[in-house]
Amino acid sequence: MKTVTIEKNDAGQRLDKFLTKAYPNLPQSMMYKSIRKKDIKLGGKRCAINTRLQEGNVLTLYLKDEFLQCEPEQFDFLKAPAKLNILYEDQNLLLLDKKPGLIVHPDENYHFDSLIARVQHYLYDKGEYNPHDENSFTPALVNRIDRNTGGIVMAAKNAETLRILNQKVKDRELCKLYLCLVAGHLSPKEATLKAFLEKNEKQNRVYISSQPSPEAKTIQTRYRVLQEKTGCSLVEVDLLTGRTHQIRAHMASIGHPLIGDGKYGTNAINKKFGLKYQALYSYKLRFDFRTDSGILSYLDKKEFEVKEIWFLPIFQRWD
Repeated sequence: MKTVTIEKNDAGQRLDKFLTKAYPNLPQSMMYKSIRKKDIKLGGKRCAINTRLQEGNVLTLYLKDEFLQCEPEQFDFLKAPAKLNILYEDQNLLLLDKKPGLIVHPDENYHFDSLIARVQHYLYDKGEYNPHDENSFTPALVNRIDRNTGGIVMAAKNAETLRILNQKVKDRELCKLYLCLVAGHLSPKEATLKAFLEKNEKQNRVYISSQPSPEAKTIQTRYRVLQEKTGCSLVEVDLLTGRTHQIRAHMASIGHPLIGDGKYGTNAINKKFGLKYQALYSYKLRFDFRTDSGILSYLDKKEFEVKEIWFLPIFQRWD
């Protein structure tokens, strides 16, 4: 038997979602059966799969220990560096300036060093996160950007912040602006592009079309030319829809690929300018809350900007 007290970071979740995260060794079929047979009780009473947990609730689990094993003593995130480029930090969140080349989440090729692992290591060293003190929550990223793109990534330190910011992203109450270098000169100098994007998972790339199709999603990309040089332009982009590779693929589809982009750009252009990564940076974030923002209300109308963008000095040296 095991008793678990629901903490603040666990509150608000459905019972089955909590158990899935807290006890990964517990098979889902057994979990549902145990709830039905009252081997899992809430406050000593029978509970339902979709019961919403509240802070202070006590769960009693009449299950074998092998199904209740939690985190190992050695945490994988400690194998990642604790180094972060912090743009802003408070008790609820981190705003990070992710540099090109770093992945945001582990993949099959890069197990240990990722932005989220660095965040967890950093907070662990500060004493703000210890897996032993949490039943189901781990610090998490609110948004993600491509490995070879740089820019602002939000990390939530607690579950309430994560829920609020996820909803704000969904409701478009955050404004994220990008800077990029594109080949050629755009006309007009400011416009909103509309098209349809279809993702090919196997190829890890997307395709843009002017015509709708059953698998395609509508995209809108607003751009504004800030400066022009011979053969290229500095452009600010506002993503009105946030799809995979949207800026890179959309700009390439109109004949102005990002310089340095090996996937959607052209070898001749990339060789000419000689950039190591695609010249794309999520450089500005503004909180524009229109609805209740709870514990994050103090962020409303605040704006954060990355000042040092790796490709801007290079661009200014070009003729």
